[in-house]
Amino acid sequence: MTVLIGWLAVACLAVVIPVSALLVWTDDRAPDTAWAKTAAVWRSVGQTLRLGGEVGSPLRVALSVLLALMALFYVSTIVGLITTAITEELIALRRGHSTVLESGHTVVLGWSDQIFTVVTELVAANANQRRGAVAVLADRDVTEMEEELRSGVGDTGRTRIVCRNGRPTDPAALARVSPATADVVLVLPRDHPDEDAEIVKNLLALRTAVDQDSRVRTVAVVRDTRYRLAAELAAGPDAVVLEIDDVTARLVAQCARQPGLSLVYQELLDFAGDEFYVVDAPTQTGRVFAEVLRVCPTSSVVGVVRMDGALHLNPPATSVLRPGDRLVVIAQDDDTTVTTGEPAAFDESVMVNRTPAAARPERVLLLGWNRRARHIVRHLSGHVAARSVVHVVAHGGESLATEVREAAAEAAPTLTVTFGPGDPTLPGTVNGLDLSDYDGVIVLGPDHGPGLDSPDDRTLVTLLLLRDRERTSGVPVRVVTEMTDDRNRVLAPAGVGADFIVSGKLVGLLMAQISQNWHLAGLFGELLAPQGNTIHLKPVGDYVRAGQRASFATVVEAASRRGECAIGYRSRGPARVGTDHEVRINPAKAEVRCWSADDEVIVMAGS
Repeated sequence: MTVLIGWLAVACLAVVIPVSALLVWTDDRAPDTAWAKTAAVWRSVGQTLRLGGEVGSPLRVALSVLLALMALFYVSTIVGLITTAITEELIALRRGHSTVLESGHTVVLGWSDQIFTVVTELVAANANQRRGAVAVLADRDVTEMEEELRSGVGDTGRTRIVCRNGRPTDPAALARVSPATADVVLVLPRDHPDEDAEIVKNLLALRTAVDQDSRVRTVAVVRDTRYRLAAELAAGPDAVVLEIDDVTARLVAQCARQPGLSLVYQELLDFAGDEFYVVDAPTQTGRVFAEVLRVCPTSSVVGVVRMDGALHLNPPATSVLRPGDRLVVIAQDDDTTVTTGEPAAFDESVMVNRTPAAARPERVLLLGWNRRARHIVRHLSGHVAARSVVHVVAHGGESLATEVREAAAEAAPTLTVTFGPGDPTLPGTVNGLDLSDYDGVIVLGPDHGPGLDSPDDRTLVTLLLLRDRERTSGVPVRVVTEMTDDRNRVLAPAGVGADFIVSGKLVGLLMAQISQNWHLAGLFGELLAPQGNTIHLKPVGDYVRAGQRASFATVVEAASRRGECAIGYRSRGPARVGTDHEVRINPAKAEVRCWSADDEVIVMAGS
């Protein structure tokens, strides 16, 4: 450093002295004597290099140079300190070590496939807000996180995304995203169920990082049911803990029996269309629930939140709305629900009162096996008719056969589980199955795909074989596929009427919905529970006569008389052969259409 400074000084003097001498000697007003010209050159050099430039005795010149050097040292030190401080702040920002100065923001802890779905949905939810902020804390490089979010989420509109580096299990790192002043904290799941213990540590660290008096609302996700209780205890009373494996298994089981149901949940869970809200309705006090169902012309009423906070989905039609009660509705936005003085009119002449057909035994083919398969079998057994069968075809040794036997032992007596060893990714295995013998097919990927990039790789191969078999045999196959990455869904060779349950995206949507409306935690808990009110697709002939024109208000009234809440329909008439799955959630009560015999009504009803 010293040598560099010396050479820099020599280089400066080599330029400044000759130029200063040239300026003096070419000046018409310059002194006549050589000594006076030399003094003028010195003054020019001193002013240029800020060295004082005093003339006189050698002592005076030396003292002026000393003062100039001290001034230069002082100014340089101040500039250096300021530059260092700014550089440190820039480095801290680049590394993500500075503190987020926000309040009312959303904090996301961890990094997984769900991050893109969660952030995208939060951006959509904040679209009608003046400003919003999402702070992400993960043990990753900040620049990489920002670039991936920019690529995966796109334009964030009015929502500001802030990334910070640090381990979510470290209370000091948690302070960087200011969780104590946040509106809600979302704890993303880890990549493997064996890492659920890390989620529990995250929740414990979060309670340590905030004041004891701060009641931070938290939504966390675990994969293994063994860690759910520990996570709930660590998170405290103001938390919702979702179990991703069980939620995924419930939806797979429901969709296997009701093709098209996955699209209904997709519509209800994302912020792109209509979703659940809790709204005030003071003008409806004193009305029975059957009338309240038809007082919202552009929203679908599905339940009531009592004054004490108790949630009742699809309450009895004779339930009376009391003062302070709020309505659970499906609407385009939280401020679009309006009520009318009189319920919408309906046409009694086209309504039917047909007794639902008795449930018949079902046969389901399960291709593949993973840790969620036992949950799927258990959930199926709780809803199918007696003498139903699940036939499992999967690749594995005696350990897999033991797992299937254990799943069969846990199933209800209404369901028989059989096992046939075979690899669903091999043409011989799929071609050896009589697909016409099954009401539906469930395709599962392994927990770990040996030699493959992801479990979805084997799933895609199985789907290709099923579609080829469907083409050659002419037998349509109803397939429900579980996938882990939504990007693979668009690659899947899906047939008409195929259902996809993307576990990562599903949980991300649930987390975003609950974070924006805390009442929805109980609502989704009941919708996905083994018992209680869930979403169903039922023949339109159970409500109105096929081939007749009728308003949706008429369908709502017909469903209400059956103890159900109608929330939409699925069009499957001849005009829809190409798409087959036109799902319409929350149509206007005044919408009138000709109902086809193939149409289905989407209702919320008891299991």
